This record gives sequence, structure tokens and C-alpha cells, in this order.
Amino acid sequence: MNTKISIEGKSTMNNAMKVAFASKDMEEINAHFGGAKEFVVYNVSKEGFELCEVIKTDTTNLEDDDKTDFRVRALKGVSIMYSESIGGTAAAKVIRAGIHPMKVSEPTLIEDVLKSLVAMINGNPPPWVKQIIQMKTEHDVRQDRWAAE
Repeated sequence: MNTKISIEGKSTMNNAMKVAFASKDMEEINAHFGGAKEFVVYNVSKEGFELCEVIKTDTTNLEDDDKTDFRVRALKGVSIMYSESIGGTAAAKVIRAGIHPMKVSEPTLIEDVLKSLVAMINGNPPPWVKQIIQMKTEHDVRQDRWAAE
């Protein structure tokens, strides 16, 4: 069963992206995508990060392919998903859903990854991250001619 536990609050984050973490304890990235019972989801932006929701994914009564599809549907709206590992077929489905799968080589504190993401966003993020957070690019003089009309 898919349960989303949303966090109530007044979010003031602009251009935040949703980042999910496969976790057994809500503190570390320490679960395989296919075995994750829950995903902790944060909003991440230039301003920082905040807990957004916890997605519980109990797939006990589903077949293997259905389990992957179920998790992908549960993560709808997430831009990046971190896990300890993910199989090739599952990774392909995650990518097709518009989610960037990321792997960690060992259990890693979620907070450390969040801090790194904020620093990267405030530094020089790769183009795919800029696209996700719809950052304003430097002024492009080619746009001036359209503004004048």
C-alpha cells in the first residue's frame, strides 16, 4: 500500500526541487530501490532544504514488475532519487518517469547529501540540475529584440 505522509507548513522556498531518499531509518540513504519500504522526500533550493513528505511503499502483495511500477508512481513529482543500489530495469523506469536515479556506495547521511546539493545549487550546478530548478540564467542579449516589440 502506498501512503504519503505530507508535512504541513508554510514553505517559502522558491524553485525548489523534490529529492527522495530510499531509507530504512529516515536518517541515512541505506536501502535498495527495490526493497525500500519508505522514501523520505525533501524540498531543496538555493535557500536550503526542508522535509516535504514521507512515502511509505509496502509492496508485499505485488509481483516484481508491479513493485517497481508502484514505487515509480509513488515518486511522481520527485526530480532526484537516491538509493544504495538500483537494478538496470528499475533505473530505466525511473528515468522514463523523469526522475534522476543516484546511487551511494555506502550508507550516507541524508543531511550531508542535502547540504552538498544546496552548495552545488549555489555554486555552478550541472545543466540538468539547472533545468530541474528552472534557475534564471545570465541575461541573454538575444532576448532583447523580442522584448522591444
